[in-house]
Amino acid sequence: MTKLTIAAAAAFALFATQPVMAQDAAMFASTSKLTQTGGENIYKAICAGCHMPEGQGAIGAGKYPALANNPNLESAGYPIYLIIHGQKAMPALGNVLDDQQIADVVAYIRTNFGNSFAEPVTVEEVTDAR
Repeated sequence: MTKLTIAAAAAFALFATQPVMAQDAAMFASTSKLTQTGGENIYKAICAGCHMPEGQGAIGAGKYPALANNPNLESAGYPIYLIIHGQKAMPALGNVLDDQQIADVVAYIRTNFGNSFAEPVTVEEVTDAR
């Protein structure tokens, strides 16, 4: 396969699959805040669209790094900062998620997808990173 064919197939796969959050508008009580709770539910609602359901990441309109087996998640501060402030293709979600939601989703990605960083993620860590 040529690079163009591979890129086209990857782009089609990303756009042919609707993001989970588009499928369930009921999870949004407001247009500016995600009301979903629990790390897994938040991941499925907002993160899986780019990082993929199993955290394997993707390349398409941007590069969405794999969260699976990712040593960068060892320090909770790193994903907390990226979720709040964004970076490159990662949008800033600090205005969409509250501190508890961010703590929950960071704890989820750090203990799933082959990651085993079980140290707790606290709301205070998130508050301090804002």
